[in-house]
Amino acid sequence: MRFNKEELPRHIAIIMDGNRRWARSKGLPVALGHRQGAETLEKIVRYANKIGIEYLTVYAFSTENWKRAEEEVKALMLLLQGYIDKYSKIADSENIKVQFLGDLDVFEPKMQKGIQNCIDRTKNNTGVTFNIALNYGGRLEILNAVKKIAQKVKNGEYTIEDINEETISENLYTKDMPDPDLLIRTSGEIRTSNFLPWQIVYSEFLFIEKNWPDFSEEDLDNAIIEYQKRTRKFGAN
Repeated sequence: MRFNKEELPRHIAIIMDGNRRWARSKGLPVALGHRQGAETLEKIVRYANKIGIEYLTVYAFSTENWKRAEEEVKALMLLLQGYIDKYSKIADSENIKVQFLGDLDVFEPKMQKGIQNCIDRTKNNTGVTFNIALNYGGRLEILNAVKKIAQKVKNGEYTIEDINEETISENLYTKDMPDPDLLIRTSGEIRTSNFLPWQIVYSEFLFIEKNWPDFSEEDLDNAIIEYQKRTRKFGAN
């Protein structure tokens, strides 16, 4: 660890891109790329917890990912189900708090039960808060927040004058969390892909050429070092 532990980003967000590319480059089935990506994720969450990151949010499955080939989506769902069931025990033993961001109602009852069990099992843990963005879309999140606020105005809980940036933040999936300080995207793609659009307006961005399955603890160290070199002005001079 060559970074300054006194100036860690509180919240790191990661777009875990490149599982399919990693598998194809090795002549392997795409499903194995996703499986290796899940193993990498487990390793990185453990390391983030060890070094003292407070929040880690990862883009696991977007609302757009349903458009992928049916066979791949089915394989992903099976992987996610098994991962969630297994990981709830691991996270609990490592003092990691797991939360989920996204529209979870679309999943099969078994998956929803696994998600809820994972949340309940780890809710009192005090280590890193690990947010898994699942069936997540940033525009949908904002749309849902607008609908919630409109309903509260209709119910008399808010007036129009009460609505401000804080009101919107309080009605997002990330309520009560700080915005990401650092956004990392792997595999060399340079875009945010509908991930946390409200929350990352002042995040530092880092785009890495490596595919996600090859991402290591050292890569996270280097990302934090790069983050600490930057001066965050938040629109000031």
